[in-house]
Amino acid sequence: MPSARARTAPVGRFRRAAVPLVLCAGLTVGLTACAGPDPDEGTNGVGKLSAPEIEREARTAADAAKAVRLAGTLVSKGGTFKLNMRLKQNGATGSVTTKNSTFELLRVGDALYLKADAGFWSHEEEGDGKPSEADTEAADKLDDKYVKVPSDDPSYRQLRGFTEMDQLLRGLIGLHGEVVKGDRDQIGGVRTVKVKGGAEGQGGTLDVALEGSPYPLQFARGGGAGLVVLSEWDKDFPLAEPDREETLDYGRQLPRT
Repeated sequence: MPSARARTAPVGRFRRAAVPLVLCAGLTVGLTACAGPDPDEGTNGVGKLSAPEIEREARTAADAAKAVRLAGTLVSKGGTFKLNMRLKQNGATGSVTTKNSTFELLRVGDALYLKADAGFWSHEEEGDGKPSEADTEAADKLDDKYVKVPSDDPSYRQLRGFTEMDQLLRGLIGLHGEVVKGDRDQIGGVRTVKVKGGAEGQGGTLDVALEGSPYPLQFARGGGAGLVVLSEWDKDFPLAEPDREETLDYGRQLPRT
């Protein structure tokens, strides 16, 4: 009859062998975990899509939104514009800065108002020389007052363009060239995925949110033609025409900006 020592020896050897196996199993799990978390974990899943699909999702989300804040710089043939506008379908409010001046815009429906300091209203055009004393006095009265822009004024269409949500978004979200998928990033603490027009972003680079709705959060225009950040999507804000005591009539064609 085998001794107790003989009977327990295989059991002991088995237990000793099992310990490394358990450790190896744990190590395997650990190594698998160390391979890195799933970059799409906890996201809206847009990052798994192709570049054209991501762009389409961003457009759809933007089209459905009722409001947005747009802040940044745009460079065009007409000059450089720095915008900080809150936009929605029936109007907008915010500021525009050009090479010569800064002014505020307020649009409620078709009614468009401009507010600026006296320097804006006395702004001399090329070749005109210094503003007259009468012009200076008028400018002082208009200082920090809302002026309703007549719809037949040549400036009306240009100024209104800064307040049109759909028009601005169409121009900003559109990528040119073959759309390719870029790197992951963060804009305002929100994870994003980039889609680019061309391999180097020659046709623009759009950052699309990976959290919540796939809103476009940043757009870099190709060729260094501007960078804008889009935020406060679908957050409504009040719009009302200014009180009468805040409003004055310019009385003639607005100065060019």
